[in-house]
Amino acid sequence: MITRRTTLAGLALLSLSPAARAEPGNDAMTRYAAEVSGKRPAVILLHGSRGIELRRRAYERYADALSAKGIDAYLLRYMTEHDTATLTSKTSTKASRETFETKRFDGWSDTVSATVTAILGQPDSSARIGLLGFSLGGFIAANTAARDERIAALAVLYGGMPDAMAGKVKHLPPTIELHGEADQNVSIANGRKLIELAKSVGAETEFVPYPGKPHGFDFSDTDPMTTDAIDRVSRFFQARLAS
Repeated sequence: MITRRTTLAGLALLSLSPAARAEPGNDAMTRYAAEVSGKRPAVILLHGSRGIELRRRAYERYADALSAKGIDAYLLRYMTEHDTATLTSKTSTKASRETFETKRFDGWSDTVSATVTAILGQPDSSARIGLLGFSLGGFIAANTAARDERIAALAVLYGGMPDAMAGKVKHLPPTIELHGEADQNVSIANGRKLIELAKSVGAETEFVPYPGKPHGFDFSDTDPMTTDAIDRVSRFFQARLAS
């Protein structure tokens, strides 16, 4: 299936035609529009700390799978240039990156919520929106879903809930978490804690561990578990967002 893709230079440009394009590298968001008419649900994809371009095709596989199921997918560049420079600096340490991320979670979540508002204002929106986050993007997705009750479904891959938010959570939407058991970057304990937290506030949950798999296992072009993860996530959103 050939997916219609629109590169959007800003949230106000969501009404651009599919042929419109911003300069590569300057886009805030790319829409992968489903080839169906009428009102459609949407999923916002949130990349990891290394940004979009390093593994763009890996994110696009999810976007393509979602659009094939009648869901508009939006790949959002939520970081500022300063954020990217800080997190990718050769002089940064794991501790310094974690400290920086902790300070930025709410700001990044504000950007995601602003994107939700923009999508909901579109005439083809069904008002059903999900979040799909990878690694750091998974923490941001969880943080946003806990703050913004407009989020109808949450999928997190090898992420969790930021510690500062965990004790404040009163609500989460239906949630699925996928995590490699051999993850050395984000412990699988983070994923389990997210699911237990979601259960504690009454959310429908699903936890999918992948034995022997490392962080970002689904970015492989050859591992059959890549297809498994994409299928699980796309079916989850289809079930929770279709109305």
